[in-house]
Amino acid sequence: MTEGPVRPGSAMTADPLGAHGDTGFGLGLVAMADGEEDPAVFTAASLPSDPRLLATVTNAYLGTRVYRDVLHVNGVYNGAVGDTHRADVPSPVNVRMRVPGAGSPAETFTLNTRTGTFSHVLQSADFTATHHLYAHCSLVHLMAFSITIRRSAPTTRPITVQLHTPFVPTSQDLDLKQGPDFQGAHYVYGQTLVPEVEGGPRPTVHMLWTPVPRALTLGGEERERRWEFLTAVAESEEEAKGSYGEGLALAAAGSLHSSHARAWAALWRGCSVDLDGPLPLRQALRGCLYYLLSAIPPRGSPGFLFHGISPGGLSNGTRGEDYWGHVFWDQDTWMFPNILLFYPEAARAILEYRIRTLDGALRNAQEQGYEGAKFPWESAATGREVCPEEIYGAQEIHVTGDVLMAFEQYYYTTQDEKLFREDGGWELVDAVARYWCSRMVWSEEEQCYHIRGVMPPDEHHCRVDNSAYTNAVAQRSLNFAADVARDLLVPVPEEWADCAKKLKVPFDAEKKYHPEYDGYSPGEPVKQADVVLLGFPLMHPMSPEVRRNDLEMYEPATAPGGPAMTWSMFAVGWLELKEVQRAQSQLNKCFSNITEPFKIWVENSDGSGAVNFLTGMGGFLQAVLFGYTGFRITKTSLRFDPALPDDIDRLKVTGVSYLGTKLTFTITREEMRIAAAESPRDPAASPLEAVLEASGQRLPLPGGQSVSFPTAAGWIQRSPTETP
Repeated sequence: MTEGPVRPGSAMTADPLGAHGDTGFGLGLVAMADGEEDPAVFTAASLPSDPRLLATVTNAYLGTRVYRDVLHVNGVYNGAVGDTHRADVPSPVNVRMRVPGAGSPAETFTLNTRTGTFSHVLQSADFTATHHLYAHCSLVHLMAFSITIRRSAPTTRPITVQLHTPFVPTSQDLDLKQGPDFQGAHYVYGQTLVPEVEGGPRPTVHMLWTPVPRALTLGGEERERRWEFLTAVAESEEEAKGSYGEGLALAAAGSLHSSHARAWAALWRGCSVDLDGPLPLRQALRGCLYYLLSAIPPRGSPGFLFHGISPGGLSNGTRGEDYWGHVFWDQDTWMFPNILLFYPEAARAILEYRIRTLDGALRNAQEQGYEGAKFPWESAATGREVCPEEIYGAQEIHVTGDVLMAFEQYYYTTQDEKLFREDGGWELVDAVARYWCSRMVWSEEEQCYHIRGVMPPDEHHCRVDNSAYTNAVAQRSLNFAADVARDLLVPVPEEWADCAKKLKVPFDAEKKYHPEYDGYSPGEPVKQADVVLLGFPLMHPMSPEVRRNDLEMYEPATAPGGPAMTWSMFAVGWLELKEVQRAQSQLNKCFSNITEPFKIWVENSDGSGAVNFLTGMGGFLQAVLFGYTGFRITKTSLRFDPALPDDIDRLKVTGVSYLGTKLTFTITREEMRIAAAESPRDPAASPLEAVLEASGQRLPLPGGQSVSFPTAAGWIQRSPTETP
């Protein structure tokens, strides 16, 4: 949402988008020691031949790929049920600079993750032309670009830059109509054509944009000039015009881009992962964090209605592409833990999306003959199942437990009871618990509960009984539901404890490993990480021997070209066992899914599947944030147990949020330092302490101070009110 009062752009007169003098655009480049490449800036002299691999510019509400003719709006879908997809909105920011005439100027294309800005620079002996494009980080209804021409030779001839755009204000998904111009902007608006479910919402999109001329010319007497072009998109005319007006006022003051860059700088200050190690790893981490942070709601916007994160983000999701922009377990299992660790407020917005779609989940369960709530395998605006293929929606039911796992991690990290008491969280928890109980059947033969006829995360198998992962996550759901009920002083149904205790999680006592499901044969090919997820994130009780056996059983059986997040979870498992080189060999497999030059991930290493694959990025980040550090979120603590590979000398994680306090962890092989921020964001934040596992030593963590100790396992917990 826009911040502060809307200021009309009255200061901009006849040439509302031209500005003279200083560009006001600091690229934010940081000089690296010894000429080392900056891991936060991705630059190339040419663009990838596959347009899917172009950089994305998104915020929580708007997104596009550079040089793409459509953009997407968070939560705006068109089409019924399995055909519902992100509505294509024509993109006024799809503009490419060219210079007419003989001679080819040198050109560079840059994605600067520090400022969230894509740049195209044309440079000749006489001039430099720079095109900046960005989705505003805090004013999320705005996208903007600027063209700056700067003379670099003492000539007085005019310099012209051509602007090529295929923009046409029509859409296959919206009934767009033209409205009157507003403060120099053109205006269209229209509804989506087909609701997701009969009688469901058909949102209206309002868009204002600065007309783009075919060419811009720097006059003979001018040394430098900048032109600014704004696009405002919202679901109400008032919001669209207010955002456009605010953008105009900022542009008139020369501070539109700097306000965007400041918002990005604030994001990075609260969240960074720095390591002394190989440049490709540092670049990969930076890219993953950048693309994931691009997708989350802006800070300080509790009223922002967030509609979740799809595997390819807002830049993708056209019909037939990147799973139509639907939301999967990818959000809750693969992306969410990283967001939670740094920005619990954004994590809460993701959970609120699930709460708002609870009615759809209740209908899904009812239609399949069960009680409670069954979250859809693919979710869009309503929470009803929108997967185009019936088998996944009917059988891949672990997603319901994955959703609740995110609620559990959030609750234990924040102790935010309000979400559960007042904001719908308890109703969701209760509904999920009731679903799992109704989905089980009692086996007289084995004297335990079964969950039959499911598809596990390994989608090469369907209609199996007792998927180890599905049953373990169901068990965890029930245990968490009982814990929350006790905290809220709500009676705990006996059935919950009984079902959790007596639910079968397949285990081969002879080979000491977890079969993927009843009847699984060792060595049978597996599509992706499945049983290995029992160790993390589920933390299902098992000995180190069993954990090792699971890893060794499934590592060779897992498809080498499968989805990108898989190897990250094997890496976490090996790090848990302190097999750091074995972990690194797994993590290194991920690099075949990272494309150049903009570090866009592809779902599968052969380039197929979703692009800008945030799921793979989320898994990769977890391998560092929960693998190298050994972080584990438990009911009463944030555990740590570091393990660094040989080529990493130091890891610093800044901005870890636990019980309202921001923490910084600096880890080397010899020493670990934990610092608490001076003033907790939450004034009621509990005092914390670090506890060392081996000795039981307790080290208070007052704000503004740090503790250090030889690197070892331990945990962060709330300080007891009285020191024993």
